[in-house]
Amino acid sequence: MRANADVLIVEVGGTVGDIEGQAFLEAIRQMRYEEPPDGTLAIHVTPLFYLRATDEVKTKPTQHSVRTLRSMGIQPDVIIARTDVDVDEQIRAKLALFCDVPAEAVIPLRTADSIYHVPEILEDAGLTELALNRLSLNPRGGLGLGEWREWVSRLDSPQRRCTVAIVGKYVELRDSYLSVREALIHAGVECSAEIEIVWLQSDQLDGAAQAEIAAALTDAAGVIVPGGFGERGVEGEVSVVRYALQQRLPYLGLCRGMQNMVIGFARSRLGWETATTTEADEDTDRPVIALLDEQADVTQMGGTMRLGRYPCLLRAGTLAWSLYSDAAVLERHRHRWEFNPRYRAQLEDAGLVASGESPEGTLVEIAEVSGHPFMLGTQFHPELRSRPGRPHPLFVGFIKSVLETAAAPLRGAAAAETASADAAPAGLPAAAE
Repeated sequence: MRANADVLIVEVGGTVGDIEGQAFLEAIRQMRYEEPPDGTLAIHVTPLFYLRATDEVKTKPTQHSVRTLRSMGIQPDVIIARTDVDVDEQIRAKLALFCDVPAEAVIPLRTADSIYHVPEILEDAGLTELALNRLSLNPRGGLGLGEWREWVSRLDSPQRRCTVAIVGKYVELRDSYLSVREALIHAGVECSAEIEIVWLQSDQLDGAAQAEIAAALTDAAGVIVPGGFGERGVEGEVSVVRYALQQRLPYLGLCRGMQNMVIGFARSRLGWETATTTEADEDTDRPVIALLDEQADVTQMGGTMRLGRYPCLLRAGTLAWSLYSDAAVLERHRHRWEFNPRYRAQLEDAGLVASGESPEGTLVEIAEVSGHPFMLGTQFHPELRSRPGRPHPLFVGFIKSVLETAAAPLRGAAAAETASADAAPAGLPAAAE
């Protein structure tokens, strides 16, 4: 815990009574035993079920979960009741009586249109005052969510709208890319735009012709290929890269998305049709993405992964440099395969710029395509650093480019007819080895 922190928030997920959570609940019980009476605040979040057939809200599940908590030595101080319908004072009084919680500490939380409305709802319900009083805290700088409310107001009143396609191997489980979606929302608010997302399963595009890729991306003014592991979906994502390259469609590649951007570029601009990652084909004669030599003999599970925060130095004059407005940044990584330095010179000669690299200059952290409106990939995960009111600059730059594309004439059928050819932008060679 930070030495200068006033409050430590601990969340225990799951359901009260689950065996997986018992150790954590016991830790909370002991913490409440060791701390002074005004040192802890236990908030129990629980669903209220509405039976449409009888038009009634059932409180029994909440009563039973509180009883289970009390049997473990934890008495909730506040109950936040999730609900899809309005909850009247009678229901609140019932919960207060049978859960032994003051009526003002029973807070109904009706399902909101956006998770970003929840802080306002809880603030207006008095949760801040309850917490301050219980913990004997005096707020510094006064109370209120002025900046937050202003940001949410901007979220609710966009001036423009654009569509972004997220092409990944896990889109059937969209929460896998939750941080990417939220980063788009943050950047959208910064640009006064509402972002509509088209989700595309990348392995369903494996082997697809460019005309099929064009049809799948007809409504998209930009495309993101996020992270992932394994061979499945690689070819579909590479096909999307080649389409975005040829059609000058804004593209942001995150981790695996950068790696497949390098593969697609190598195939399109250098004619290396066998270029791929050794994650998908260990025997390829063009391993533009591969494990590095120092990773080759590592056999311990996870030992070859680069995890956590690493520095990245930016090349002056590049798109990445202009978006960050800084010469050095720190970003979070979670990956194994790397840009193969063996091919770096040839790829850079063809127009793929290594705009960010490790301090030693041995690892390519950011790659971008020269002459393209916005085609940039990161070996790291910038979405993990995006916050409401503090969007990640790469996402902001991407959305600005998408909005410019959305304002231009749609590609439509004409694009589908020409998308089978990979043409290099003026000034860049469409070279073959």
